[in-house]
Amino acid sequence: MLTAGIVGLPNVGKSTLFNAVTRSRKAEAANYPFCTIHPNLGVVTVPDPRLDALAALFKTPSAIPAAIEFMDIAGLVAGASRGEGLGNQFLGTIREVDAVVHVVRCFDDPDVVHPMGGIDPIRDIEVVSTELILADLESVHSRIEKTQKKAKGGDKEALAEIALLERVEPHLNSGKPAAVMHLHEEEAKLLKLFHLLSAKPVIYACNVAEGDLATVADNPFVQKVASFVKEHHDAAYVPISAKIESELVDLSPAESAEFLKELGVSDSGASALIRATYAVLGLITFFTSNEKETRAWPIRKGWKAPQAAGVVHTDFEKGFIKAEVVSCADLARLGSVHAARETGKYMLEGRDYVVRDGDLVLFRFHV
Repeated sequence: MLTAGIVGLPNVGKSTLFNAVTRSRKAEAANYPFCTIHPNLGVVTVPDPRLDALAALFKTPSAIPAAIEFMDIAGLVAGASRGEGLGNQFLGTIREVDAVVHVVRCFDDPDVVHPMGGIDPIRDIEVVSTELILADLESVHSRIEKTQKKAKGGDKEALAEIALLERVEPHLNSGKPAAVMHLHEEEAKLLKLFHLLSAKPVIYACNVAEGDLATVADNPFVQKVASFVKEHHDAAYVPISAKIESELVDLSPAESAEFLKELGVSDSGASALIRATYAVLGLITFFTSNEKETRAWPIRKGWKAPQAAGVVHTDFEKGFIKAEVVSCADLARLGSVHAARETGKYMLEGRDYVVRDGDLVLFRFHV
């Protein structure tokens, strides 16, 4: 299961947000820096109306959603790359995650202490980004030293590695994260071997005040984040009120919907963040259905049918023959598998078929 790490400065709402998306009270949320010492880990189900629609269509008793993990990581401060605050722990933990959810404080509240004084989301983003880049520079320097000897001996892999490292170093020195480097396909594969922190995909969670959620487009802090991250980080952002989401944790779905309606919004910010994080992780969803359950399965975008079959069961991949495929959109429009067959929308695909988001799949296999 892929994991997204929730990061940011102390007191920006990371633990409150973690509790909201995991619908738990696992993480301590307090009005002082470093209330999170040890990382908290929680499994999060991915909201997807297509799953419920399929379960209703096939009248299955159980609907099982796709899931990802979220990790609440200790707050970072300037100097973390030199061990300040809980820097070493922060950097060590973030290496373990597959993507980053960077929580940025976009609300002003004199009762909630900010470790750097006034509210400035761009400064906060740059503090975290700079520390990741500095840690990466140290890693790059160390790797160059270790690889140079092999490269001098003519080792082809070492030569390719040095060539890329010598491109990465000035890029990082210019203050840019590795994630925005222009790379060829082979270079991108090689870069993954370096395990750079700033190369991880990132999404920004703009934590707004409870009263600002309905008019979030007018929030000047969110506006600044939106333009900055698009220009400098090529990243997406999601407005969310961690305080509101934490209040929804103990409510039923019906009560949550009524509460949100009273606030003038139709969707949960947590749901939007989960879906956006799922996309940032490079995941898509395919579905299976039988007499017992309808289920959503997360796979990497670009995976072929046998790889997808292996997620359901290893025997399905080993003995893969064919995949019977119909899209959820076609099925919803036509109303039945029979109608999909009659109109040519129910297809039989082979080993080279690339599974698409929203496919309903029945795998044929032999053991």
